[in-house]
Amino acid sequence: MSAFLVAMLAQMATATPAADPPVTKINPSKIILVGDSTTQVNSGWGGSFCATRVTSFAACVNLGRGGRSSKSYRAEGSWDLAVAEMKTPGYANIWVMIQFGHNDQPGKPGRSTDLATEFPANLRHYVEDARAAGAKPILVTPLTRRFFKNGEITRDLDPWADAVRRVAKDMNIPLIDLNARSAAIIQAMGPVMAGHYSLGLPDSNMLASALGGNSGEKPIGMPAPPAPAPAPTPDGLPRVGVRGDGFDYTHLNRDGADLFAGVIASELAKTIPQMRPILIP
Repeated sequence: MSAFLVAMLAQMATATPAADPPVTKINPSKIILVGDSTTQVNSGWGGSFCATRVTSFAACVNLGRGGRSSKSYRAEGSWDLAVAEMKTPGYANIWVMIQFGHNDQPGKPGRSTDLATEFPANLRHYVEDARAAGAKPILVTPLTRRFFKNGEITRDLDPWADAVRRVAKDMNIPLIDLNARSAAIIQAMGPVMAGHYSLGLPDSNMLASALGGNSGEKPIGMPAPPAPAPAPTPDGLPRVGVRGDGFDYTHLNRDGADLFAGVIASELAKTIPQMRPILIP
């Protein structure tokens, strides 16, 4: 071996390795979803949103639970879990999206709230708690129902959506007007196409009604289970939002979840530019 080669090998053996480049710390965010069955997995938009509309630089936690109102969600302790998630250290930004209204409507024992007083007060309380926990609250108006009469969508949730809008304005909170967007989309589809986004399958009477511009005589929420009824959940609330529970005009199948998850992501990106880098609209 030549003297030159020996010298080169010796120099290589004693050379100081190049230093690794400095590590750039990530700047992670968290999005927490709070709401009812139109937010939860398997019957709402939340599962698809967390799975397909958020980048890997944001954690997405879906705490939506079927059958809950702005009153019962807090009473059962679900909101306490959400607050605990908001206080988890290590995140640069934590947003909490809050959507109620469906189960705050009259006729739901233990869940209904007074539209003029209790419902808006509950929303304000959620906003105050989120701010106190260091999170950034976002109010979401309730997803429309897909119930038609004479070719026009029945907008029975408009008063609750209006209440959410007022609270958002009064408290200077970002608002995602899902009610308005979803109502416009479903109205443009009409009852036949809108039926493709429901859990379960419509029967022949439902299809005939849809062709005539109407929704059939079915409950606008989850239909009552056939006898014998399944055992109640530990909290006594009905089992809702499970695939196979039947056809209705409120809850979403996978295609419906994907559709409205996209709407949510698009609206968030426009309304809150700070969130745009962690979203996939």
